[in-house]
Amino acid sequence: MKLKEGFVLQEVAGETVVLPTGDDLDMNMMITLNSTARFLWELLEKETTKEALIDALLGEYGIDRGTAQECVDGFVEKLVENDFLA
Repeated sequence: MKLKEGFVLQEVAGETVVLPTGDDLDMNMMITLNSTARFLWELLEKETTKEALIDALLGEYGIDRGTAQECVDGFVEKLVENDFLA
């Protein structure tokens, strides 16, 4: 899985936000990411798998596999709902 083109990750007033780019710029599409979501977003800028995301969370945050899987599943679900994945 991979993120669609047309979004840019930015720091705005100390917050990490994702903004749409291009002609269809819609500021209602701006989303704010916490540090874990930003970590996953950056991994999804390249083709990856759900298992690789889980393993990356395990390595970065030292959490248990069940918690990592819940985090990844929830984040991927939100991305799918908002049509962010290619």
